[in-house]
Amino acid sequence: MEKFNKITLDNGLRIITVPKQDSLTATILILVEAGSKYETKEINGISHFLEHMCFKGTKKRPKTIDIASELDGLGAIPNAFTSLEYTGYYAKAQSKHFDKILDIISDIYLNPTLPEGEINKERGVIIEEINMIEDDPKRKIWDVFLELLYGDQPAGWDVAGTKETVKKLTKDDFIKYRSEHYLPQSTLVVVSGKFDESKTIEKIKNYFSSINLGAKSPKIKIKEHQENPEILLKHKESDQSHVILGVRAYDLFNERKYALEVLADILGGGMSSRLFQRIREEMGVAYYVRTDAGLYTDHGYLAVSVGADSKRIEEVIRVCLEEFKKISEKGVDEKELRKAKDHLLGNLMLSLETSDEIASFYGGQEILTGKLISPDELAQKIQAVKAEEIMAVAKDIFQNNKLNLALIGPFEDRAKFESILKL
Repeated sequence: MEKFNKITLDNGLRIITVPKQDSLTATILILVEAGSKYETKEINGISHFLEHMCFKGTKKRPKTIDIASELDGLGAIPNAFTSLEYTGYYAKAQSKHFDKILDIISDIYLNPTLPEGEINKERGVIIEEINMIEDDPKRKIWDVFLELLYGDQPAGWDVAGTKETVKKLTKDDFIKYRSEHYLPQSTLVVVSGKFDESKTIEKIKNYFSSINLGAKSPKIKIKEHQENPEILLKHKESDQSHVILGVRAYDLFNERKYALEVLADILGGGMSSRLFQRIREEMGVAYYVRTDAGLYTDHGYLAVSVGADSKRIEEVIRVCLEEFKKISEKGVDEKELRKAKDHLLGNLMLSLETSDEIASFYGGQEILTGKLISPDELAQKIQAVKAEEIMAVAKDIFQNNKLNLALIGPFEDRAKFESILKL
């Protein structure tokens, strides 16, 4: 496995390099501690809107088409994304184009001009993105689930914001937000693939020598409180209902996270997992069934997501609850435990064949925790998880006062779900 190096410049900027000299590609990934958890209610959606605006022109590349044409001309794959806790900008290209994509992505990040006319046009684009999510219940159910878990605080708000907040954001809002968050100490540059390491570090130093200095605005710590099972229904006439049944769990800094991830895989990580077998293969009522461990800096969850026949959604919920109870009471045998570990680690190692996934692997760790472990070290942590740890975690999280049910479908009566939502 490739070795990584991390350096921190005098201004606080972090650089991670992961050279892979036999790679055909190279990736530049810039991450910043700016996401919806850093927002107030009035500017909800600004992290995501700003990410869009960084592609709308710089001093060196004044128009969107200038940026897009240059990247297209290299055959590059550029993109950007916004999450609860960070925003990312990246480009991947053939390694011979490395210097050019480094110049472009650095320019986008450091020097956006935020033209007024483009802001007004992009509002329409983002409102249509919000509309698109509303019309995609498989995607929208995650917003409903987070709203149910965290309510009216940043972790419970949509990353894209609301149509109302998007319509009100101004250029001054973007400038102020950038001055509070797009700072060297909260910025990370990850480079992976085939490139000249020493020359690249010098170039990054030069590009980022002009980055604005300032004090970073912190995010508000999440408050969690729950006494009983909770339900949030969103009525939508549809043949298929989308449901997430989840429980509050652990944050990124909790050592039990490794057992949580193995538990999630046992329940719904692959086609041979318990819930996939029961709900799709035996009952034949769903196309997708999966279980995820959501890990953030100060909160976390385990969530089962299913798209199922609306007429049989209660059966699906009962089966999930049965499996929660079964694993917390009877645990897991060594054969199933080994299979889940091998599945998790096989997927991890396969994903790390590409330079962009390598950059994401190291960048995601650093921006959230400030610490790095290699894929081999992560594999050791996963392999060390014992059956009794899985059972202990299951007993801890599968409790009535941690149960949460989010549902999009043709339902308005909470009572029938309240009657079955218990362990």
